[in-house]
Amino acid sequence: MMATPTIAVLAVWVVNRRTTPFRQMATETGLTLGPNRKRTLLILLTAWLGTPVLIVLAFGLSIALGLLPADLSGMAANLRTAGLPVPENLPLVLTAQIIGSALIGPVLNALPSLGEEWGWRGWLLPRLVESRGVGQAVLISGLIWGAWHAPLTLLGYNYPSLGPWAALMFTGATVLIGALFSWLRLRSGSVWPAVIAHGSLNAVAPMIALFAAPDTPPNYVLAGITGLTGWALMALTAACLFRFWPVRQA
Repeated sequence: MMATPTIAVLAVWVVNRRTTPFRQMATETGLTLGPNRKRTLLILLTAWLGTPVLIVLAFGLSIALGLLPADLSGMAANLRTAGLPVPENLPLVLTAQIIGSALIGPVLNALPSLGEEWGWRGWLLPRLVESRGVGQAVLISGLIWGAWHAPLTLLGYNYPSLGPWAALMFTGATVLIGALFSWLRLRSGSVWPAVIAHGSLNAVAPMIALFAAPDTPPNYVLAGITGLTGWALMALTAACLFRFWPVRQA
């Protein structure tokens, strides 16, 4: 499923290959490192490290608000249910898992993440910017991205307690996540920082499940990076990025 946006990009290129050489198309859709390689590499590193930091901040804020257990009792209960020993220092184990996922996850997830990002942020976003401007382009691309997830989210994916309403909830999340990914793409002129951020998000965000006891799952509508707590953090981060570090217009 994650490969379909890339398949669409390639299909568009096949139709226009006589007028648009692949090298030109690759440059226009961000497969290169952009006009300033040093800046792109710096932004890529920021995406690699910043994405898990934002997710951990969402975890921390959720714990502070009482939306997640601070004592990791859910993680201990899950280990006992699985017949595994409970480590004496659960916070250390969780920290090690998050660090490992943050460092390795973007590499392991790079190919499937590229499958999405080359379509959404590589091809679609710059064309929307040209016709609608940055603000509308970010909003429209985020809405389209959310609608594309509907086959999963209508089944309650990410928000199991909501059932079909999860599709609407996750569309709000995709707009905000998409805003951050769009800044990475437009600021660098390359799709690769968004690919790394997407890979990191997919690797680290699901660790919210480690906070869940078998009989008391977290309130995913409120907690974590895709809950309302994360929405607030992402909205603030996106507003600061677009305000203080202007983006390229294409």
